[in-house]
Amino acid sequence: MQQIREVVASEFDAVNTLIIEQLHSDVDLVENIGHYIVDAGGKRLRPLLALLSAGACGGINDKHIQLAAVIEFIHTATLLHDDVVDVSALRRGRPTANDKWGSAPSVLVGDFIYSRAFQMLVSIGDMGVMGLLSDTTNTIAEGEVLQLVRAGNADGDREQYFSVIQNKTAVLFAAACCGAALLSDQRNYADTLYEYGMNLGMAFQLIDDVLDYEGNPEETGKNIGDDLNEGKATLPLIYAMENGSQSESDLIRQAITEKSAANLNQVVEIVRSTGALDYTRNVAREYSGDALTALVPLKASKYHQALLDLSKLALSRSK
Repeated sequence: MQQIREVVASEFDAVNTLIIEQLHSDVDLVENIGHYIVDAGGKRLRPLLALLSAGACGGINDKHIQLAAVIEFIHTATLLHDDVVDVSALRRGRPTANDKWGSAPSVLVGDFIYSRAFQMLVSIGDMGVMGLLSDTTNTIAEGEVLQLVRAGNADGDREQYFSVIQNKTAVLFAAACCGAALLSDQRNYADTLYEYGMNLGMAFQLIDDVLDYEGNPEETGKNIGDDLNEGKATLPLIYAMENGSQSESDLIRQAITEKSAANLNQVVEIVRSTGALDYTRNVAREYSGDALTALVPLKASKYHQALLDLSKLALSRSK
């Protein structure tokens, strides 16, 4: 990942500087929570995608820097709201904002960051990008609601699962890539990069769901079994219920319905013994392959190569 970031190192630094500048508020609590979330680090994968896509389309300018910051703000706001809805206590290896300050401040600061993102979008002044990101933000909100409705439902099928991860996660990856092409006036590449981002986002989330059952909490920044505590029927659990014994399936169904990780060790063993994690990795590999295929029309460049490398890296990450 470090080698990929080096391709856009100076522009990435400019994005980070802009993020800090745009977090300014006369209300101390807004800045405190905003900085707490942003300073936690994270992969900053979405703004990185915007920069690399811009480079692949001919070059990176100030508007691309602004777009990358907007993308990160939208993502940050969703994290704040997510942690409140999920009652999460840990993110990126430290207490969540809602655990530290409470739910109400977290929701309101999330709203501030959303609105700041759209103020920045107005300053960019591209109607196509504004339309893309307003639609994307609306889709993310629908994905959040769909996931909330499905929480504790062990009867969810794969179609519902893929709909949730596409709306919640992959669509912002796609918007980051496509938005960069639109700002470069490379509309012939916009659909190509949208498809790339969507497939990369799907692969990324699938591996995230694998790591929930075999990741190292010190690396992932969250506890093993968090999804189970939140009643999320992710693909590893769906596959395990389909391929385990009746008693194994019943145990997982009970855990999802009760939103309980009380039997986490048994659930993890079932998920592993049924081959659910390997299966989920294979599905992620298919999406990663589709992402690579989508990049074929782009001209060869260091940015194009970095996008290819990112698609492969999504499968081997440990956090």
